[in-house]
Amino acid sequence: MRRSLLAALLLCVASGVTARAAEQSTLAPVTANERTALFRSIDVGATRSFALLEELVNRNSGTFNVAGVTQVGERLQREFVELGFSTRWVKMDTVGRANHLVAERRGTQGKRLLLIGHMDTVFEPFSAFKTLKREGDRAAGPGVHDMKGGLVVMIEALRALHAMGALEDRSITVFITSDEEYPGDPASISRAEFIEAGRRADAALCFESGVTIDGKDYVSTARRGATDWRLEVEGTAAHSSGVFGPSVGDGAVFEIARIIARFHGELREPNLTFHPAMIVGGGATKLEDSGTASATGRVNIVAANAQAIGDIRALTPEQLERVKQKMQSIVAANLPQTKAKIEFKDFMPPMAPTPRNQTLFAQYAAQSEAAGLGAVLELDPMQRGAGDSAWISPYVATITGLGMTGSGSHTVNEAVELPSLQKQAKRAALLIRALTR
Repeated sequence: MRRSLLAALLLCVASGVTARAAEQSTLAPVTANERTALFRSIDVGATRSFALLEELVNRNSGTFNVAGVTQVGERLQREFVELGFSTRWVKMDTVGRANHLVAERRGTQGKRLLLIGHMDTVFEPFSAFKTLKREGDRAAGPGVHDMKGGLVVMIEALRALHAMGALEDRSITVFITSDEEYPGDPASISRAEFIEAGRRADAALCFESGVTIDGKDYVSTARRGATDWRLEVEGTAAHSSGVFGPSVGDGAVFEIARIIARFHGELREPNLTFHPAMIVGGGATKLEDSGTASATGRVNIVAANAQAIGDIRALTPEQLERVKQKMQSIVAANLPQTKAKIEFKDFMPPMAPTPRNQTLFAQYAAQSEAAGLGAVLELDPMQRGAGDSAWISPYVATITGLGMTGSGSHTVNEAVELPSLQKQAKRAALLIRALTR
């Protein structure tokens, strides 16, 4: 009886939240004169915005390149100062990362907005993928899609609003993290001020990479979390002629191969992905989180060590825990004369779908259609990786994917569609203007 009453109460509450969200989903469209001024400003600035994009991409800012990330942050800082923002740095030296950049304008009109992004990329200085190259309407380069293109979209939207005086007396905080691709540990330090910024805001817009599928544009209201795993295997070093014998056993490389093969064959389920990112085996092995590895060995020596790193992307905490237990069980079933252990590190929570996120999405989509910029659809969480927006979504209406559209993120094929810079900047400017009336 109690469970029935509780279920009924929860249903009523959920229905009420959904109804209120529907009622609040409509914002008045930006006036025709304002829209014309915003669009003209963004179009006139196309050459300038591409130059800024090229400058940012050509400055290496791999997460572990603290000096490079800092240089990108300093370049962005100049842009925000020109737009009337006060800026400050959030120190991250205790977690081995570059400092976060915060830019603020304080006012009394409209909603309090939080605009978020990150300046680091997955491409460290040793990567051969170094500079932006333009081919027609596409440009390829390290971090151009994830997410330096999004940073330029944000700046160009704010520049257009600033030009028409629409930022005056408005409360807007820009929080650009230095380590989204590999957050500093512990999160209680690296994400403390970021989460507080989310708690103070009325709406949060994340300018990570935009998504276009079959000619249709998408925005995310939900995304999966991310957990790293590290696998370490020990075997018995010996002459290769003794492999499989009772005193030598199978060796570390066979054991790690067994484990990875069973992961591949036994862990799959809906809304889950997992993968080994790097594997190294041989004699003395070393595998760094930054992506460098080394090993010793000979063709006639049984491998004594093997290591692998990878990640898990799960939609719910329950799913994540279930997969962890399966992986532990597989790792424990060792081949002869080997032993293995696996450790997990949760570094990005899931961004669960909420009515307020869907309301903010509806407002964004409505502004786009009203201005003739086309429809925007809601993206399946399986189509986007983990990210910083998940840290603040429990406290504030949040959408992500407002950056440039493109493809190939985290690979040497990373590229953006250049016309999307102006289109996405226009959409963002319209929503910011509507929310801050």
